[in-house]
Amino acid sequence: MTDREAILRQFEAHVSSGKVAFFQRYGMDFVMGRREGIYLWDLAGKKRLINLHCNGGVFNLGHRHPQLRSVLHEALGQYDIGNHHLLSAARARAASLLAELMPGDLDCVVFGVSGGEAVDLAIKVARGFTGRQKIISIQGGYHGHTGYALATGDEKYRAPFGPLLPGFVQVPFHDVEALAAALDSDTAAVILETIPATLGMPIPSVAYLQAVRRLCDKHGVLLILDEVQAGLGRTGKLWAFEHYDILPDMVVLGKGLSGGIYPITATVLRRPLERVFHPDPFVHVSTFGGAELGCMVMEQVLQISAAPQFLEHVNRMADLIAARVEVLLQRHAGFLTGFRQKGLMMGLVMADDFAGPLLTKTAYDNDLLLVYANNDMRVCQFLPPLIIEPHHIDQIFPRLDRALKQARRLLPILKIKEHMRTIFRKKKH
Repeated sequence: MTDREAILRQFEAHVSSGKVAFFQRYGMDFVMGRREGIYLWDLAGKKRLINLHCNGGVFNLGHRHPQLRSVLHEALGQYDIGNHHLLSAARARAASLLAELMPGDLDCVVFGVSGGEAVDLAIKVARGFTGRQKIISIQGGYHGHTGYALATGDEKYRAPFGPLLPGFVQVPFHDVEALAAALDSDTAAVILETIPATLGMPIPSVAYLQAVRRLCDKHGVLLILDEVQAGLGRTGKLWAFEHYDILPDMVVLGKGLSGGIYPITATVLRRPLERVFHPDPFVHVSTFGGAELGCMVMEQVLQISAAPQFLEHVNRMADLIAARVEVLLQRHAGFLTGFRQKGLMMGLVMADDFAGPLLTKTAYDNDLLLVYANNDMRVCQFLPPLIIEPHHIDQIFPRLDRALKQARRLLPILKIKEHMRTIFRKKKH
């Protein structure tokens, strides 16, 4: 066996046989090898993908950013993960910088390792602070696969693992009346992504998010904004909620905070909420949360992402991409039906639920890594690294044009095949 074949067999036997079967079925059994900047090579170095998904924003600064690698290398000369029981200079510096970059009194930081863990903590704080139990989330939203985070998500993520935890309710996105009807005296918090990525990047109106804030204030309910994907400059502002002139009670950050180098997440609290931990400061701990090596990387990520010239660059690249997508909308009218954009948080909207997965495949065949939105399969998430340059855009769009053309040609064939499979299944039963 070749190295690649051996790795596939090992992965199949010891990690996930389902993933291997899935990717082999669609001719996408890409084994990651070298990676640099916006590019990702396979193990043999023969196929190179332009990363237009970035693992939901993990690679906002590209793969293996040289400044981040340098910081981590230097930190290894002095630090390790640290001890979560003890006080830490690295954690203090990283939290201070994050608080400085947040508006209002979003001053207190609790570190974690995963986005789900950070969401779980936010819900614990909401319940502990308010003494209430009910948590309202958005249908089609996504906050992770751990306990409370899983309970805020759609049924398909929860059903295989047992019944819904009590106290969790979902309402439609962008429906103020439904939210108002769901709020009551036992509601602790409303949680939503500022821009729901897994729902296909629908861009909320200013009026909607401001109405959510007003309703929370009226009922004494905390507002938790999940910016795991939308934060850190992705939308052209450091925090996506800055576009909406609102102040949340908590902000959840992750993915890009790691720089793709060292796992770290953060739940940022308004100062009054920190009182939850006063009776017992050890009531919530995370062994690897706020690892000192991760804090060093996080500081550098924040310094890069908050720089005015960096955010100006994001907005310039967003304008260039919008102009190129406009051409594709005309060229592929009827198949490519819309474009959702806030900075470099973008979604390509297509004709139906077959089209998103199909474009994911044809894009891969044209050396682009695009992934459809799992809760709205008409949409392909378009999340290039924020370090993208005009010459990269020139590489991307001929490939994307070809991928759209191929997907458009294959869509009727795919629908016929699916229709025949449906008929066969009905006859079989």
